[in-house]
Amino acid sequence: MAIVKTAPIQQGHHDWKRLPKEMKEDSFRSSSQMAKMVCVTNGTSFLGLWIVRQLLLRGYIVRLTAHNTGELQKVEEMEEFALYSANNKLSGVVVNVATDSTASLCEAFDGCYGVFHTSSFIDPHGLSGYTEHMVNLEVKGAEKTVEACSLTSSVRRCVFTSSLTACTWQRDGFSEDGDFVVDEKCWSDQHLCREKKLWLALSKTMSEKAAWRAAEESGGVNLVTVCPALLTGPAFSASCASSAVAYLKGAREMYEKNLLATVDVRRAAEAHVCVYEEMEIGGSGRYICFDKVITRPEDARDLEKKLNMGLGFSADEDSDDRDEYRSSQSHIGSHRIFNAKLRRIMDLSASARSCRHERD
Repeated sequence: MAIVKTAPIQQGHHDWKRLPKEMKEDSFRSSSQMAKMVCVTNGTSFLGLWIVRQLLLRGYIVRLTAHNTGELQKVEEMEEFALYSANNKLSGVVVNVATDSTASLCEAFDGCYGVFHTSSFIDPHGLSGYTEHMVNLEVKGAEKTVEACSLTSSVRRCVFTSSLTACTWQRDGFSEDGDFVVDEKCWSDQHLCREKKLWLALSKTMSEKAAWRAAEESGGVNLVTVCPALLTGPAFSASCASSAVAYLKGAREMYEKNLLATVDVRRAAEAHVCVYEEMEIGGSGRYICFDKVITRPEDARDLEKKLNMGLGFSADEDSDDRDEYRSSQSHIGSHRIFNAKLRRIMDLSASARSCRHERD
């Protein structure tokens, strides 16, 4: 895999003498080829790497970004990517969304038709891996990324990874039929997030809103956002423990309100690519992404064991009190999460791929 360390350049033009051959060739691809070239920020992360896999399987040329060469070298050493790298289908760029300039991001995005912004930030000094300090970093990173997309002439689309926690933390307002529906129109209450010190939820809410503002102000970026639930799947605990701890702050309350949801990282990655392709025919707005809502005590305890985290569910294993409480409250009102918008396009995408396979 070609590994490039970017250097700051002035906005508005590129210093072609300093660009490596691979990036020069990318910028002169035909329009049809360019439409197949995309960049995945933080492409070495748990979600980022699975998005990279999905894109490569669908024939895209992928450039991923990472914070340092060590992260890129780990990907380079993975046997599954060897052929893609050898055929110039996969390359890597060292760039840090949090600390590098907008110009550096422009250079990383140059020649790409689409950008998948999956970057998130972890504070190693925080007990949960996520502190109030990270909120401003994510907001600035979102603004900088969308700005870079707007300044890079080749970029037409941006898929921004938010979080279901940007939708779910609201002060209850049940409808007349006793339901509280969480869908793409819902936003978490920032004041509530601050009160409960839900820094991840606050960060995702504020950074997604910042991305939408930046896209509107730029006028040249077609933006959609994906709001995934808690990521699970292969090698989850080893790859994503810090962000999981931050996501699960308030897990008991989410569980009580039927809002503790999960999604397999493979499905989340597929959702990102489906949404990106849907943009070709008018896909827009936000997309909630989950495949399971934890409503049963045994499922909650199973999740706790799989994550190897003390969420307090195992303490209820020998007691039916909490289950009786949940049953007694069920008539008062229930929360429901809807993802019909995303499910529709994923079903259509699956049907289309099935038809192509049958023809082949």
